[in-house]
Amino acid sequence: DAAPVYWLGNDTLRVSAALFAENRQRLCRGLKAKDGVVPKSVVVLQGGEQKQRYCTDTDLLFRQESFFHWAFGVTEPDCYGAIDVDSGKSILFVPKLPESYATWMGDFMCELYEFCMLLTVLSSYCASINWQCNDRRLSLLVVCVCSRLIKTDMELEVLRYTNRISSEAHKMIMKHVKPGQKEYEMESLFQHYCYTKGGMRHTSYTCICGTGHNSSVLHYGHAGAPNDKLIVDGDMCLFDMGGEYYCYSSDITCSFPANGKFTPDQRAIYEAVLKSSRAVMAAIKPGVKWTDMHRLADRVHLEELVKIGILNGSVEDMMKAHMGSVFMPHGLGHLLGIDVHDGVERINEPGLRSLRMGRLVQEKMVLTVEPGIYFINHLLDQALANSTQSCFINNQVLARFRGFGGVRIEDDIAVTANGIELLTCVPRTVEEIEAFMADSGKTFSPVVSSEKF
Repeated sequence: DAAPVYWLGNDTLRVSAALFAENRQRLCRGLKAKDGVVPKSVVVLQGGEQKQRYCTDTDLLFRQESFFHWAFGVTEPDCYGAIDVDSGKSILFVPKLPESYATWMGDFMCELYEFCMLLTVLSSYCASINWQCNDRRLSLLVVCVCSRLIKTDMELEVLRYTNRISSEAHKMIMKHVKPGQKEYEMESLFQHYCYTKGGMRHTSYTCICGTGHNSSVLHYGHAGAPNDKLIVDGDMCLFDMGGEYYCYSSDITCSFPANGKFTPDQRAIYEAVLKSSRAVMAAIKPGVKWTDMHRLADRVHLEELVKIGILNGSVEDMMKAHMGSVFMPHGLGHLLGIDVHDGVERINEPGLRSLRMGRLVQEKMVLTVEPGIYFINHLLDQALANSTQSCFINNQVLARFRGFGGVRIEDDIAVTANGIELLTCVPRTVEEIEAFMADSGKTFSPVVSSEKF
């Protein structure tokens, strides 16, 4: 029989339960290959718990714990799962619910999961398994993390889907944005499109809809700044939003002028970021160091800022003085999958401490490439007060860009044997953006090589 399928109907993606069976098999293979894992071991994973809003009976919107979802693909809360490492067989433990639950919440449990056995008392089963001590639990975590870094073909299909729907949502925003609207209207439109067209009840993270000076606030959109500014003519928009389907994420940023037409300064900064994005994507292949990719983006930015006149002097000396982090204080990109930051490994080096990925690039990793240039007043003031950095800054030209905000271009990529597959599909060049925003009936479907950018 075919494996059960997760599907929300209409044009949403069908995801086979076989995806998670394959993940469990990969986990078992990884554990059996690792020293210190004894025979007859059983992995027990706890799923997410349903939470209520403070001291009320109002449920918060549930989202499954990521490792549990990766292994079991279960959307319901308060479950456990057990995997026999030797045989690969799995058992799902679901909560024992009162009869009244069916009245209030419905009878939904266990319709999808082919491996499911309705066991409600976990302790009686656990008495027969070999509990692992702390160091072996650490081994389990390491194997789980390493397995999640490399995506299966079925996982890549889901990530292609999340990117396709989220890209279309960004394009819809570009068609509708105009001065006089509120930033949160764009957030609302994005979420509406992703849910209506893609079955995406969740976004991958809090939507960032920064315009004008807000586009230089890296994680704008939080509770203290909830995308509430009025969009005015001349603003640059930086919209960083990604839909999530069946717990698989996307993470896309589009930057463009609210009125659809770049000024010379907006064009100069945007094209500097686009140049670094394309340089990085052309260089990515299995075996490269992600730290080298970050430094490549920094170098391109500094070269372009010299051409614009904001900086002057030797780019090599600027690199030594870590000038790149003055204008791009975040990392180049990160791993992506079930979590939007799908495995974080910090780099304790000057200029790289915000980078969330320190590994060598491997085939079938999925990564974001998100270079940016921002004009953040307190970072600029710090640089001007630092003699090792201020010597490179033309303050007269820089003053023209105070209040500019920022530009970020973020794409999601899958690493192939020879290069990358670009998962994101939105207008990227200045000419594409201006033409797309000017023509209400225009569509955008670029042809991009799946092997080498």
